[in-house]
Amino acid sequence: MICRTIVEGTTKVSVPVPPPDANFPPSAAPVFYNPEMELNRDTNVAATAAFVERLLSKKEIQREEIRYVDAFSASGIRGLRVAGEVGIHATMNDWSPEAFELIKENIKINGLEEKAQATRKNANVLLHEQKFHIVDVDPFGTPSPYLDAAASSAYSMLSVTATDTAPLCGAHLNSGIRKYASVPLNTEYHSEMGLRVLLGACARELAKHEKGMLPLLSHVTRHYVRTYLEILPGSKNADRTLKSMGFNIHCPRCGYREPVYGLAVHIEKECPECGGLTKIAGPLWLGPYREPEFCNEVISELEAHPLNTKDKVRKIITFCRDELDIPMFYDQHVICKELGASATAIESLIEALRAGGFEASRTHFSGTSFKTDAPVAEIKKIILALSG
Repeated sequence: MICRTIVEGTTKVSVPVPPPDANFPPSAAPVFYNPEMELNRDTNVAATAAFVERLLSKKEIQREEIRYVDAFSASGIRGLRVAGEVGIHATMNDWSPEAFELIKENIKINGLEEKAQATRKNANVLLHEQKFHIVDVDPFGTPSPYLDAAASSAYSMLSVTATDTAPLCGAHLNSGIRKYASVPLNTEYHSEMGLRVLLGACARELAKHEKGMLPLLSHVTRHYVRTYLEILPGSKNADRTLKSMGFNIHCPRCGYREPVYGLAVHIEKECPECGGLTKIAGPLWLGPYREPEFCNEVISELEAHPLNTKDKVRKIITFCRDELDIPMFYDQHVICKELGASATAIESLIEALRAGGFEASRTHFSGTSFKTDAPVAEIKKIILALSG
């Protein structure tokens, strides 16, 4: 296996050189390494560091006692960065024998023999056998087959990445239903749909183990969904968590959308705005998907670490922090196309909505997306007025 040395943060890692003619080079290499996910790993360093500081502030545990596991480590870079840059013990697991040997080599390269270990087990077996304070599930594709074991294993925080955005967002409807026991809709807000479907799946899996959750930070970036969930132990916390589950009503004719809380609900099929036939998505998570104070703590940690994608991460987290807690964003360009109107600057639209007495904010999902409590009819009136 031909390897090269790369550096992320303060961590030096040997990674395989993929074939030059491969369609997707990371998966063609003997051991997976995707340089495009450095932003994800940089965010993980800052978010994990912020959460560790929260744990330590409770004065119930020492830093050297905290245990982190990366269940799908490949080269080991994610776990190595947590061990070296966050300063807690990391277990890096991979079933591949080539990955297992490479992880051990990379532990030695970074001098982390006392803070890191390599294991070679089926991820579900490892997570059912051992408990960890922080469980990180970042597989190639869907995390769905591993959520039960991860929910069982995690004491304090569960971090999950999903790259199967087509099933999550409703583009591959039947696959999404099979994997997440939820009906997603492929709408203009499909990225938020996917995030909330994933959060809903995590909430249900944790509830099976008498655990609730508090989403600390969640974002959709490029081809993946990522979330960091604080674990709230106990059946009462599980019950409270499930109260944030529900369904989303969507009218494809006029763009009306409405959240309906509960797992057993009655939903009218007729749109109250235009009389059209509505569609229903869910069950999914309808509560907040980030905690503003934790976002601030992560931003502070960004400044304490040498990260190559620091500016991009800060921008994403700042947008997440400032978004309204209202399910399902609107897309200005979609509405403008329907109305035959010209799009204005997104900030001008936000200001106009606020001037009309409504709450409004931009979102991290796209440059043309916004959230507001204004009825869809009022949104259209304001857009037409701005269009002139």
